[in-house]
Amino acid sequence: MTPTTSEAYDHVIVGGGTAGCVLAARLSEDGRRNVLLLEAGGEGKGFWIPIPAGFSKLLVNPAFNWRFWSEPEEATHNRRIAIPRGKGLGGSTLINGMIYVRGQAQDFDGWAQQGCTGWSFDDVLPYFRKLEAFDGEGDGSRGREGPFPVTGVREHPEIAEAFIAAAGQAGYPRNRDYNGLTQDGFGYYQVNQRNGRRITAADAYLTPARQRPNLRVLTGAHVLRVDLKGGRATGVTYRVDGTEHQVIARHGVILTAGAIQTPHLLELSGIGDPTVLAAAGIAVRHELPGVGANYIDHFCTRMNWRVKLPVTLNEATRGWRLGAAVAQYFLTRKGILTLGTGLAHGFVRTRPDLEGPDVQYFFMHASYANAAERKLDREPGMTIGVTQLRPESRGTIHLHAPDPDVPPAIRPNFLAALTDQQCMVAGMKIAREIVGQASMDPYRAYEMAPGGTCQSDANWLAFARDNGQTIYHACGTARMGRSSDSVVDPNLRVRGIEGLWVADASVMPTIVSGNTQAAVLMIAEKAADLIRTDSLAA
Repeated sequence: MTPTTSEAYDHVIVGGGTAGCVLAARLSEDGRRNVLLLEAGGEGKGFWIPIPAGFSKLLVNPAFNWRFWSEPEEATHNRRIAIPRGKGLGGSTLINGMIYVRGQAQDFDGWAQQGCTGWSFDDVLPYFRKLEAFDGEGDGSRGREGPFPVTGVREHPEIAEAFIAAAGQAGYPRNRDYNGLTQDGFGYYQVNQRNGRRITAADAYLTPARQRPNLRVLTGAHVLRVDLKGGRATGVTYRVDGTEHQVIARHGVILTAGAIQTPHLLELSGIGDPTVLAAAGIAVRHELPGVGANYIDHFCTRMNWRVKLPVTLNEATRGWRLGAAVAQYFLTRKGILTLGTGLAHGFVRTRPDLEGPDVQYFFMHASYANAAERKLDREPGMTIGVTQLRPESRGTIHLHAPDPDVPPAIRPNFLAALTDQQCMVAGMKIAREIVGQASMDPYRAYEMAPGGTCQSDANWLAFARDNGQTIYHACGTARMGRSSDSVVDPNLRVRGIEGLWVADASVMPTIVSGNTQAAVLMIAEKAADLIRTDSLAA
């Protein structure tokens, strides 16, 4: 098929997700640059999207979720694991749990020590402050005037208070702002909501910018490849309703398709490991072996307990109680429909010699058999998600075939490293210890999963291998750095190609200690400054 020639723009942004919305808004704000944002999904509009509790509906909806799956791997007992990715303007902020975690200062200092100059915590803190509109208690490091609202979870049910108290009885402090000076401790999560409604990256950044005459947003536009000429990205070829189009990028192309689709698109464009490209029948246009390598994600086990009292979401979301909750939400924007995937948080160190927490907890007064579907049990229950913050295991994401419509092969390689195995086991043991404290006695009936027969480290590890899932924090597959295995330099320019940048979670050299959306927003904010500077110098 011969593509039709389209017009030219200064910047072409590929992917209207979290990072793409930020860059479209920032690069178009001074009016001097013409910007085109291409998104393969739709407008990102739907009944359930602004309702926080609607995430469970959205996770299984192909209109808003690409619904990728991992390849079977021995370390997770050959299970295929769901890998959700947001589809539509706003990307994964359409369907995620809304939890906002910056990470630890040493995460970013570690990036700088690996050669990513300009990415230390002191360097990135101004961008966190620039993006945040935080309305809670916090120190001077928090932003108050940014476009992205951050607020504490409104609901503080009695069983969550008991859980936080139990953590205190086990020796872990209460922490009202884990995004402040220290992450250690327990309390309530912060989320991207305003007045009880989810606020997506599109709501915060793109909607206010779309009235600008120098910004064009095109949905339903599936980018097939980056067009290259003489070592430079000249534009992209995309498809709308079966017709191919080419668009010229005068200053360059910015990939913000995320840690799954950005490396896939690079490989479809002939950029990557020659061995991988040859196996898929793709001609090599630019040799870059690091593309699709260094796949990192947070692996999470979910421990469940049956609860004695009717104080959980299991029974509150059925029958007349659900009707009352719906009425409460639409009248007041309060109640259980404002809840996402996390209610109470915990950040702990499994070893005293660590500089910061290495395990994160997600407490919810709800229980379900399948994390991918989240269909609640009929009897009262509670769940603690347990995740290792800084996994050492590394996986890959590579294309299967030259057809852009064939999903890539995703191999997370979860639990391959011994450190990861030991950390997960220790984290689950601590969770059991906390729930065993006196403040939980009125609520705790018995442990359902893994259950009381799970005692040895081998038992714990087997449970993790059998039941663990991703918590949707894929990153690292176009890693930033200065070494030969990096894909982009510290200015986010693809190594060896002019006019091509990557600015999403795929550039993270190591994963941040927490949910990744805050770091992606920060990366995009900083990327806008870097790209503006590069473009002015060109």
